[in-house]
Amino acid sequence: MGDSYLWIKTVHILAVISWMAGLFYLPRLFVYHAEKGATAGIADIFKVMERRLLAAIMRPAAIATLLTGALLVWQGGWFDPVPLWLWLKLLCVACMLLFHGVLERHAARFREGLEKSSGRYFRIINEVPALLLIAIAILATVKPF
Repeated sequence: MGDSYLWIKTVHILAVISWMAGLFYLPRLFVYHAEKGATAGIADIFKVMERRLLAAIMRPAAIATLLTGALLVWQGGWFDPVPLWLWLKLLCVACMLLFHGVLERHAARFREGLEKSSGRYFRIINEVPALLLIAIAILATVKPF
């Protein structure tokens, strides 16, 4: 592994941090949108914030995370055979992508005026990325299996 591996790893870490920031912040915006969005003009502000967060930060960061992660697996030679810790990490990443998709759906429903979920629901789901991040960090760092 040469310098390119370390640069790719650096970009991967930065992309993960950016993506995670969005995954933590967007459900928080949804809490406020669900609870205060009926106030005149406030819903439109939340819609703009949610759209910009998704388009400018979360989607590009998720793509960069996946691409650099795949490059790291390839350069690290972890594909033949794929170790158990990596399978589990990839499963957690797939769950993170699924969660991202759920957030995209909620954002679309807010834009369409169809979202009915409560602020409490969004407070609860806001914990999902934290739990996945803990698992991913342990698997990637400790490689217990």
